[in-house]
Amino acid sequence: MPGILPHRSSQLQGTQGSSTMALVALDTEKAQAILVISCGGLLLYILVNEIIRARARVAGLKGPGGLPIVGNLWDIRIDAAEQYRKWASVFGDVYQIQLGNMPVVVINSSAAAKSIIGQNSQALSSRPEFYTFHKVVSNTAGTTIGTSPYSDSLKRRRKAAASALNRPSVQTYVKHLDLESCDFVRELYTYGHAGQTAVDPMPMIQRLSLSLSVTLNWGTRIISQEEALFAEITEVEEEISRFRSTTGNLQDYIPLARLNPINTHSFKAREMRRRRDVYLTALNNGLEERIAAGTSTPCIQANVLLDEEAKLSKDELTSISLTMLSGGPDTVTTTLAWLVALLTNRPDIQEKALSEIRAHYGEERPLCDAEDDQQCRYIVALVRETLRYFTVLRLALPRASVKDIVYNGVVIPNGTVVFLNAWACNMGICSPAPHGFSRWTNVEFRPCRLGRSGGVSTGALASQTRRTALHIRYWISDVGRVSFGQQGVVPYYHAPAQ
Repeated sequence: MPGILPHRSSQLQGTQGSSTMALVALDTEKAQAILVISCGGLLLYILVNEIIRARARVAGLKGPGGLPIVGNLWDIRIDAAEQYRKWASVFGDVYQIQLGNMPVVVINSSAAAKSIIGQNSQALSSRPEFYTFHKVVSNTAGTTIGTSPYSDSLKRRRKAAASALNRPSVQTYVKHLDLESCDFVRELYTYGHAGQTAVDPMPMIQRLSLSLSVTLNWGTRIISQEEALFAEITEVEEEISRFRSTTGNLQDYIPLARLNPINTHSFKAREMRRRRDVYLTALNNGLEERIAAGTSTPCIQANVLLDEEAKLSKDELTSISLTMLSGGPDTVTTTLAWLVALLTNRPDIQEKALSEIRAHYGEERPLCDAEDDQQCRYIVALVRETLRYFTVLRLALPRASVKDIVYNGVVIPNGTVVFLNAWACNMGICSPAPHGFSRWTNVEFRPCRLGRSGGVSTGALASQTRRTALHIRYWISDVGRVSFGQQGVVPYYHAPAQ
């Protein structure tokens, strides 16, 4: 018996070893099977996805090829507008790209923009919906006017905004423009210690832009850049602007990216949404309190709330508020920043501007009157040359067609997303061009070219720059006085590379 036990023990150990090896082999086979199935599933998904992508393309329209699943997203990761412009030299002024599975028609010249957008404004009156901005960021407060799909509600909001920002209405805002412009110069003087310290003008420019938006919409001001509300709105709106970008959100075009359990992009979008809801509620409550106390001043929100015939809902009022908040940073702020950068690098333009201001208004009145109607022609020309030279939004807000459009025999079907590459349009050569010059055949920034006629072709975004020009009109003469009255008040913000 004692001799048998070791033998049985050896048999038992051998059996256990064989079982272990069998289990390991089985696990290996399962792992291999799972790997094969996963790879096969991935290849099948890519194949089916490529078939879907091919069928989604606009028939008869050329365009660059792309990578599986992502399409052309990899090509535009650095500078989308410039890459679109380069592709135009290969595929023509109008071509198509694919962002993920989404086909997008890109317009790269003023002539093509006039033909497609100008002649089909009703067909392109809607906006596409993107996952990050429309489904995550805008889930509670809604969307801005410029990012809303076409609807009866959008028509009401557009009408209300147009009546608040048309030419007669803008004339009533002159005192606000004058006040904010003077405060802008005062801040340059204060933070620059009367010309002894170089200053970064961006916070001053952001305060000017934001204060104007808040004043016109809620009847209150952002008095100082030291206010907590200024810092909060500036930070949140800047982040939301990134979520609104057509190139910075991978999950907008690749649904699989939304399934990521550690989706920090969506988490950050929800956090910005929460923070925006807080200051929107505070601004709205403050206005309601002033209305109840009888101390409110005329503004867009108060005018609608007090108008018994107004048919705007609370959500529609919020949409107008979001539009006012987001519009300034993308237009007024960037244009003013670029002009400041230009002036710091072009003392000859500063000299000329100051000379013209002194000649027109005299030594006793270095600042123009608030009611002055653009009488100093050089300043008007300087503003318009800035608007011509600097593209506020390189890629204008995307559009979505609501009916078929025909361009050069190619049918752009209903539901197609259309991008206007304003950067390429404004860099295009126009010959013959209005006012006797061709844009970008001579890239020199030269306001004198507009000195006589006072006119300029500002590209396809002219309608968006009117409000910007009105702000600069009162601001630029103030900058000239401070820059030369106190030598050394020079921002260190550098001009962007063209």
